[in-house]
Amino acid sequence: MIQFFAVDYSGGPFIAFGPAHLGALAAILLLNLYLLRFRNAGEMSQRRVRWILALTIWLAEASWQAWNLLTGQWNVRYMLPLHLCSALIWLSGWMLVTKHQTIYEFAYFLGIGGAIQYLATPDLGIYGFPHFRFFQTFVSHGLLLTSAVYMTVVARLRPGWRSLLRVALWTNAYMAVIFVVNRILGSNYLMINAKPDIPSLLDLLPPWPYYIAWMELIGIATFLLLYLPFAVRDGRRRPA
Repeated sequence: MIQFFAVDYSGGPFIAFGPAHLGALAAILLLNLYLLRFRNAGEMSQRRVRWILALTIWLAEASWQAWNLLTGQWNVRYMLPLHLCSALIWLSGWMLVTKHQTIYEFAYFLGIGGAIQYLATPDLGIYGFPHFRFFQTFVSHGLLLTSAVYMTVVARLRPGWRSLLRVALWTNAYMAVIFVVNRILGSNYLMINAKPDIPSLLDLLPPWPYYIAWMELIGIATFLLLYLPFAVRDGRRRPA
C-alpha cells in the first residue's frame, strides 16, 4: 500500500504501449461500448450514469491534487487546473450533471482530442502499473473522453458549425491569457511559452514560437475531423 502512493516508486516505470498501457486503453474502449446500452434507457437511468461519471471524474482529479499536496509536490507553477485537460475534467463533471450545451461543445472538440493524445502518450515516467498515478491518469483522462462521447451518443447533444467557431475563438483567447499567466508565474501551462522538458509530440514541430502556428493548424484539423460525422449526416438529410 505504501508503494501504491510512493513518490519514489520502485515498482517499475510506465512503458508506452506495453501490456498495462494497452490494457488501460482497452478498458476505456469497453466502458464506452458498454455505455452505449443506455442510449434507449429512461431519463432516470441516464441521469444516474451521468452522476456516477461526474463524481468519479471529480474524485480522480481531486485525488491527484491531494496526492501532490500531501507528498509535498504541489506547486503553483505546475498544479493549477489551467491545462486544457485539467480544466475540462472539472467542467465535464458539471456538464454531465446539468447537460450544459456550451460546456459540451468545449468538451467535445477539446476534450476528445486532448484526451486521446494524452492517453496515447501519458506523462507518467516512473509511475507504471499498479501505482496510484497510473490509475488516476487513465481514469481522469479516460472519463474526459467518455463524458463527451456519452453526452453525444446517449444524451444526444451535438455541436454545430457555430460551436466549432466559438470553441476556436475562445480557446485562442484563453491561450493569450495563459501566456501572460505563464510569464508572471514562470510556468508553462498549455505548453505555449516553451516546449516541455519531457519528450512529446511537439518535438516533431519547429522551435518556439513557430510550433504554436502548427498547434493551431493541428487543432483546426482535429475540430474539422470531429465535426465530420455531423456534417455528413446533415448533408444526407438535406433535400436535393
